[in-house]
Amino acid sequence: MRKLLIAATAPLLMLLGSVAEAAPYSALASWYGPGFYGRTTANGEVYTGQQFTAAHKSLPFGTRVRVTNPSTGQSIVVRINDRGPFIGAREYDLSSAAASAVGLKGPGVRYLRFEIV
Repeated sequence: MRKLLIAATAPLLMLLGSVAEAAPYSALASWYGPGFYGRTTANGEVYTGQQFTAAHKSLPFGTRVRVTNPSTGQSIVVRINDRGPFIGAREYDLSSAAASAVGLKGPGVRYLRFEIV
């Protein structure tokens, strides 16, 4: 009976795990400056700053993430194509274009809302 219970709950736990990962959450974000233009990102692309891309320490390359500035309501979708940031508690580095679109360029670092889509 115990083996049957474990086998029956495993798919449910997997489903719950994926739902929890997709839940929106707040995280500290910053953005890449011009010093990174022309450099190769961790997935091999050349960074231009003109696409809606971002760096994250562990999300798979190609993951799409909705980024929302709770102060302004501005929202975009970025694609993970690099690793980082590696400064303090920052969880995301947005491209220059993405940072402009959500109002991050002025403050440089701020808590934004993130949701894997």
